[in-house]
Amino acid sequence: MRFREFFTVNIRRGFPDPPTTTMHDRFTSRYRGKRYSFGYPACPNLDDQQGIWKLLHPEDIGVNLTEGMMMEPEASVSALVFQHPDCAYFTGEEELVGQAVSAAEQES
Repeated sequence: MRFREFFTVNIRRGFPDPPTTTMHDRFTSRYRGKRYSFGYPACPNLDDQQGIWKLLHPEDIGVNLTEGMMMEPEASVSALVFQHPDCAYFTGEEELVGQAVSAAEQES
């Protein structure tokens, strides 16, 4: 088991799924908590990863950022993990569309 999978499984132990949760629910992310990683739709800007580096100093354990904001060694993973029951995956585009709709409604 990879560390990120181990971490996700163990962090979710404190927040068990309701007994009615199906495998379909699990495969479609209908469970409590989400893990957001830079470079994916919810956090597309890899440059934002610099904030984690300033805060946690992963270079102290041998994990470094390249000029392109990729992590070395290659198998390294960073993420923001939230356990709030209302967490949801989203993309920046969805947020922009929502803002445009709100602005249009306010103008009406």
